[in-house]
Amino acid sequence: MLFSCRYPSPVGALTLACDARHLAGLWLEGQKYYADMVDGELEEQPDAPVLKLTRSWLDAYFAGKRPCISALPLAPSGSAFRQAVWKLLCAIPYGQCRTYGEIARQVAAAMHRPRMSSQAVGGAVGHNPIAIIIPCHRVVGAGGNLTGYAGGIAKKLLLLEHEGVDTSRFFAPRRGTAL
Repeated sequence: MLFSCRYPSPVGALTLACDARHLAGLWLEGQKYYADMVDGELEEQPDAPVLKLTRSWLDAYFAGKRPCISALPLAPSGSAFRQAVWKLLCAIPYGQCRTYGEIARQVAAAMHRPRMSSQAVGGAVGHNPIAIIIPCHRVVGAGGNLTGYAGGIAKKLLLLEHEGVDTSRFFAPRRGTAL
């Protein structure tokens, strides 16, 4: 059973979901793969301790502070590969970006492989079930291409600008599945 609540944010309404001890999901309204890993219904319970803690974290984040990701008990559901990618996303510092290729090289090194597909990394990034907190918005394509974002490119830009990233060097793709 997962408990949930809504959170009004500067990038639109968010849905938060947790079990009794861990945050399992954070989705932007209209997000692609919304609640993809949820089995069954979410039970509205805004007073759940994990949800209260997450709302406080989000309050601090949207107030311009830099709360630590490790302050939250995260439990995203996904394969070992996706977990490895999401762990690397958590290491991207506030206000900085990494490319899919950079993350692919890091995953390859961690898995003792000669290389890793940037597209495979993109799939894992796109299926991140805990948006904003696991900062998939900080991942960009080579040469400044914003590529896709499950919450939409406009929201990705808002989050990057909120963190003080100079977005003038980025451009939105003309075609894609997550615009």
